[in-house]
Amino acid sequence: MTTRLSALRQYLNSMLFRKIHYHLITVAVLTALLFSFTQLKAEKAPAEDGYSMWLRYNLIEDEVLLKEYRETFENIVLTRNSETLQAVENELTKGFTGLLGLSPEVKSDIDSNGTLVLGTPANSEIIASLKIQNKLDRLGEEGFLIEQKNIQGYHTIVVAANTDLGVLYGAFHLLRMIQTHQPLANLSVVSRPHMPLRLANHWDNVDRSVERGYAGLSLWEWSTLPEYKHPRYADYARMTASLGINGVAINNVNAVAWFITDHFLKKIAVLADIFRPYGIKVYLSINYSSPVSLGGLDGADPLDSMVINWWKERVQHIYASIPNFGGFLVKADSEGQPGPKTYGRNHAQGANMLAEALEPFGGIVIWRAFVYGERQADRVREAYDEFVPLDGKFKDNVVLQIKNGPLDFMPREPFSPLFGALPKTNTLIEFQVTQEYLGNGNHLVYKGPMFKEILDADTYAKGNGSTVGKVLSGEVFDYKLSGMAAVVNPGTDRNWTGHPFVQSSWYAFGRLAWDYSLPAGELAEEWIRMTFSNDEMVISTIKKIMMTSGEAAVNFREPLGLTHIGTGSHYGPAPWSNRSNRFHQADKYGIGFDRTINGSNAVEQYYPPLNDIFNDIDRIPEKYLLWFHHVSWNHQMKSGHTLWEELVYKYYEGVEQVRQMQAEWDSLEGMIDRQRFQHVKALLEIQECDAVRWRNSCVLYFQTLSELPIPEGLEQPKHDLDYYKELERKVYVP
Repeated sequence: MTTRLSALRQYLNSMLFRKIHYHLITVAVLTALLFSFTQLKAEKAPAEDGYSMWLRYNLIEDEVLLKEYRETFENIVLTRNSETLQAVENELTKGFTGLLGLSPEVKSDIDSNGTLVLGTPANSEIIASLKIQNKLDRLGEEGFLIEQKNIQGYHTIVVAANTDLGVLYGAFHLLRMIQTHQPLANLSVVSRPHMPLRLANHWDNVDRSVERGYAGLSLWEWSTLPEYKHPRYADYARMTASLGINGVAINNVNAVAWFITDHFLKKIAVLADIFRPYGIKVYLSINYSSPVSLGGLDGADPLDSMVINWWKERVQHIYASIPNFGGFLVKADSEGQPGPKTYGRNHAQGANMLAEALEPFGGIVIWRAFVYGERQADRVREAYDEFVPLDGKFKDNVVLQIKNGPLDFMPREPFSPLFGALPKTNTLIEFQVTQEYLGNGNHLVYKGPMFKEILDADTYAKGNGSTVGKVLSGEVFDYKLSGMAAVVNPGTDRNWTGHPFVQSSWYAFGRLAWDYSLPAGELAEEWIRMTFSNDEMVISTIKKIMMTSGEAAVNFREPLGLTHIGTGSHYGPAPWSNRSNRFHQADKYGIGFDRTINGSNAVEQYYPPLNDIFNDIDRIPEKYLLWFHHVSWNHQMKSGHTLWEELVYKYYEGVEQVRQMQAEWDSLEGMIDRQRFQHVKALLEIQECDAVRWRNSCVLYFQTLSELPIPEGLEQPKHDLDYYKELERKVYVP
């Protein structure tokens, strides 16, 4: 009996093994075939160069979803009585042709199911008849609603707003929903911008170079304007408006006077005409000494009547050329730029003079609060100390543009204490999309989480919950003007931004300027779906890379609150330089800048309880530790490591995070178009090399001061410190 049972067990085990074996073979074969099919499909797909950015209207491959969308958008009812509504029709035609493979008929009335109705109560009798005015009243001049309605017995989708511009924003949102494969059943969307000013800043120069630009020459072809209108101008307007951005400063804040001359105004007027249907106003950065260089005056004193009259005449001339001109962006008395302090005047007096000239035309002055002097012991104090005493002294059509942190677009900074400290002065935050301190155009860094870290930070200006986002939206103080600006710096590279993933930060900025409450992960997923694929594996893989990238960038560069360790080009590391030492202040005792009450006392610029938390080495978030404290190398961290060990581990973690990003990206081969796959793959190889260089340079240099060993188990640098110093000094060319 035992022998029989044993034989039976052996037989069953062998059969089970065969089944498992055959199953594994089948799965392996099917997986290989699927991968081969996917790779073949990707290789046969047209090469994609990224030009379309997030307005990539490729045919939807999901047959069920495609059928649903096609049945929903067979016809369009739209009155084309403005340039903006014509832009709406053009975009919908482009979108539906690409995404759905159909060209819906534009009609004047509803006569079947599957109709999309767009308009305002003023230009659409159908919209006016829907009794939705109470909803529209809450949407302002730029908001919109999208709803599924039964009109005259027909299933209809309605995009309604108070203005044609609101309809345009609604149309872009609807296309975004289709691009990201969202269901349309029981559709009900109500949206309005949280902030009135949503601006893109370009640092473009007259010679078409772009300061901190890493994507080719300036978009603006001054030599061929105004006669030739490059198609990119209209595409730029489409991309910009699709995010709800409503203003563009087209030239460098380190401005030359030429942009307000008649010669250039004729060219800029053409750009303004192209942008106008998309709700985008043109702003110009000005040189404060223009009355001297252009007007022949002896000075530019803002209280001098001749200077005042010169600016009034120049402003009148600008509006004659550009009727909807937005106003001036001004960098004054900073980094060598001229300003009112040359004449013994303050920033408010300088800004108000320009504001008075612009006021009759509805123009505004955007006055940058990025000011510092080389003799200042602690640069991060200066903007606060300069502008808080002037609170309430600026005219209503002046807005202060304040960098997100108190220093200078570092990979990580605490928020500027000016947010919440100016209850009587309009405030605008300035972010940076272009990757000045984050690998220029070579590194993959999604800045959505960085933007959110600042926007969600609590200022405590009016107690708990007074976040930076709420300050900027006017929920904390009664601002007339407020919002968000970003230095974007696209160029003539075919994909606009150099590195394909810089597009994602531009996208996140625009969406957050419209609604600062949106999660960074949600925006990453939107961008992936619109830019690469709706395949879930592609989405999850790229999203993981993006959400890791920001922390990796901080870790291998300047972890735990370190800043300004880079070279003059802001690309590679130079912790040994005198310039860097001003900020990290490393010595044999420790590292970090003392901004406590025992140091520069920058902590006093924050409201309680933040000032107490930042001042307390045991309570401060460790990501800001070395920003506010000079800390002993042997200080015990929350992890149980010493500061030295924690610092080294962070540098090594950053490198490993980049390597993991490489592995994740490599797993996508065959699942996205080959051109962009290979481009990003090559850039990630550069990023890994740069990360190792940053890690080794910083660890080896700080080791000369701490005189402590690199923890066991970590790979040792392949070269000594002199090698990296020589690399920075002679070999590397940014």
